[in-house]
Amino acid sequence: MLDYRLQTFLTLCETMHYTRAAERLCITQPAVTQHIHFLEQHYGCRLFIYQGKTLRLTEEGERLRRMAASLAYNSRKMDEAMNEPAPVRLCVGATKSIGEYVIAPLISQFVRQHPTTALSLAVDNTQVLLRALDQGELDFALVEGFFDKDKYGHRLLRQERFFGVCAPDHPFAGREVTFEELFSQTILVREQGSGTRAILEDVLHERNHTLDSFVRVLEISDFTVLKSLAMQGIGVTFVYAPVAQAELDAGSLASFTLQGLDIRREFNFVYLHDDLFLDIWQDCLNAL
Repeated sequence: MLDYRLQTFLTLCETMHYTRAAERLCITQPAVTQHIHFLEQHYGCRLFIYQGKTLRLTEEGERLRRMAASLAYNSRKMDEAMNEPAPVRLCVGATKSIGEYVIAPLISQFVRQHPTTALSLAVDNTQVLLRALDQGELDFALVEGFFDKDKYGHRLLRQERFFGVCAPDHPFAGREVTFEELFSQTILVREQGSGTRAILEDVLHERNHTLDSFVRVLEISDFTVLKSLAMQGIGVTFVYAPVAQAELDAGSLASFTLQGLDIRREFNFVYLHDDLFLDIWQDCLNAL
């Protein structure tokens, strides 16, 4: 069982508001304050500070949050393990490129190899999945692109090429293009928090550019719509190879690259540090 004061601490980390934390926990606000003061005295450091009217975690508070999140996850899994002969449910998250275009055959393999194990899959952007992982709602996540490798345990799944796609009759089709040519186009991008968008923005930042360098930016959260607009010549976009492979094979999309760049990024398994149940999930990870 997780110490109730650590549970209060984690709830306050989520809400960053004493009153809302008290309401969620069904206790009084002074009780929340007392729990936090106890932890600060116990660990000999400040866990929260106010910057103006905004509550912030200190560096020590963030360190405790990471460890307490792992404790909360392991506590929940121990409760499940004590009530069942073995853990029988796996909660997995996947970013949209992986969830929509990569993971289906892996899930099929897992289901065949583990016929009695229940599995749930959440497909969302990177930031949402990492937040769910922090809160113990996922056992692990399959994430494309960037995440804090010091904050999480991780294992490489594979690397994938990342390139531009456009309509087959577009001037970029099959070419290597310059950044100056690229910026003359409408760019189709995913929403904030997506791994695909973060990769493109990182490539631009390395060359002192942003999305504002394009003549027009259209933000589309759905890959099907994104590719459809590219097919119609509305704009160009950047995707991982599996996302556009079917359309490239059918000739409804064409690829292009940026001059001098061969962009490849990792797909990783990501999980909480100090996960006591990682060995139990290891064969699941191998199957996926």
